[in-house]
Amino acid sequence: MILARYAFYPAYNKVTHGFKKGRGLAQNGATAKTAYRVTELSQNSPTAFLLRPDRAQMEAIAQELGLLDLRKLTFAGELRSEGRRDWRLEAELGATVVQPCVVSLEPVTTRLDEPIRRLFVADMPEVPASEEMEMPEDDTQEPLGTAIDLNAVMIEALALALPDYPRRDDAALEQTEFTPPDAAPIEEPERKPFAALAELKQKLERDD
Repeated sequence: MILARYAFYPAYNKVTHGFKKGRGLAQNGATAKTAYRVTELSQNSPTAFLLRPDRAQMEAIAQELGLLDLRKLTFAGELRSEGRRDWRLEAELGATVVQPCVVSLEPVTTRLDEPIRRLFVADMPEVPASEEMEMPEDDTQEPLGTAIDLNAVMIEALALALPDYPRRDDAALEQTEFTPPDAAPIEEPERKPFAALAELKQKLERDD
């Protein structure tokens, strides 16, 4: 599900603009090209690719995804024909991301290593915008256009792989007690009966 298609990541075009001039050869014959026209892909042999965004490109992606930092971003894999008109992408996404902790806002570093699979289908039926769309059983399928944008797939895959609630191991919520505005705060002696009940409950659970 390409981000531009579902408006999940509206700023993606701005981020990917800096990759359009990416050129050169990567290791093992894989190219660093960021997009391929379908007509230039070989039906007989897979097309290997390896994307390694530079520091400026990673900073742009980090800003748009709300990351504190993004390091060691790589996207390596192959495009191969599937049947007569479809194309399959199989790749590995690697990245080190830094996000704010949901509790303390302190930086949380996470290493991501994700397998990425996409099937670009030439005759994928379109759903009118006015109709309610159900998620397909195979959410790796995408409609095939005139080109396959590897950079878009990479950024989408990274966005989907990010932890939803990053949290430091030592982060803890402060205990807060709420009392009605016209009520006096609960004093320590008044807390003891509740503590005794909690101890009794734990003892009964151990005896069971």
